Amino acid sequence: MDYRHLLEEVYQEVLSLDLKGTIATYIPELANVDESKFGISLITTQGAVFSVGNTEEKFSIQSISKVFALAVVYPILKESLWERVGVEPSGNPFNSLIRLENENGVPRNPLINSGALVITDCLREIFENPIDTVLEFIRKVSNTPDIDYCEATAQSELTHSSRNKALAYFIKSYGNIKSDVEELIESYSYQCSIEMTCTELARAFLLFANTGVNFYTNEELLTKSQSKRINAIMQTCGFYDEAGDFAFKVGLPGKSGVGGGIAAVLPGKFSVVVWSPLLNEKGNSTKGMKALELLTTKLGYSVF
Repeated sequence: MDYRHLLEEVYQEVLSLDLKGTIATYIPELANVDESKFGISLITTQGAVFSVGNTEEKFSIQSISKVFALAVVYPILKESLWERVGVEPSGNPFNSLIRLENENGVPRNPLINSGALVITDCLREIFENPIDTVLEFIRKVSNTPDIDYCEATAQSELTHSSRNKALAYFIKSYGNIKSDVEELIESYSYQCSIEMTCTELARAFLLFANTGVNFYTNEELLTKSQSKRINAIMQTCGFYDEAGDFAFKVGLPGKSGVGGGIAAVLPGKFSVVVWSPLLNEKGNSTKGMKALELLTTKLGYSVF
C-alpha cells in the first residue's frame, strides 16, 4: 500500500471541502490555537512513518489521554474494574450527568468524563504519583521521553472545572469515587493537558494496533484480550454521541479530544492520528472525521 500517496490524496481532498467548525473555547487556553492547523500521521505495525501537514506541532490531547489512563489501570484491576465503570455507549454528550442517577453512580464507560474520573480515582488509589504515572506510560509507549503537560492548559481547565466537579461529587455520593474531589480534578486536568504531535501520538497508539505490545521495547503491557477490549470500547464509545456515526463511516477503533485530535487504529496494520482544532457540534474534529472516513473508503477496508 502506498500510504504516502494515500495520505496526500486524503489531505488535499479534505482541504478542498473547506469544512467549518468551532474551536473549543470553554477551555480558554485551547482558544489560542491556530484554527488552520491540519496534519495526518500514519505509522504501520512495521514502524514505517507517513505524514502530511502540521504533524510535528504539539497540541493538547485532552480526552485521548483517557485511553492511556485506562491502559494503565486495566491490567492491574483486571475484570474487577468493570464493577465501577461500564462498557456501554452513552448516547449523551461527554460531560452529561443524565444517566448517573438511574445507574447508581456507575458511569456508562471509561471514555466519557464521568467514567474517566472514576479511572483517575483508581489511579489515585494505586499510585503515589498518579499525575506522573500516565505521563510516564505515554512517554514509554511513544518512545518519546520529553512529552509533558502544558501548565497553562491544566490551569485553564482547573479554573473552568465546575462541570467535572459536579460529576465527581455526584459519583462520590454513591461511593464510587474515594478521592478528595479537588485533588481528583487536579489529577484529571493535568492528564488532559498533555501535549503531543500527531506523529508522537501515532507512535503511542501503536500499542493498540500491536495487540498490547510496546512496539519500541517489545514489552507486553496489555494482554491480547485486554487490548482487544480497549479497542472495542474505543469503537463503541470513543466519540461520545457520535460513536455510531464514526463506526458507520470510518470503522476504526479510535478516540477524539476537544483539542482537535483523533487517534485511531486498524489492528495489525497501523495507527493513525489526525489533528485539526475546528470541531463539529459533537466536539469532534470536522476535518479529522472526514479525513479518516476518506482514508478507510479509499483503502477499501476497516475492522468490518
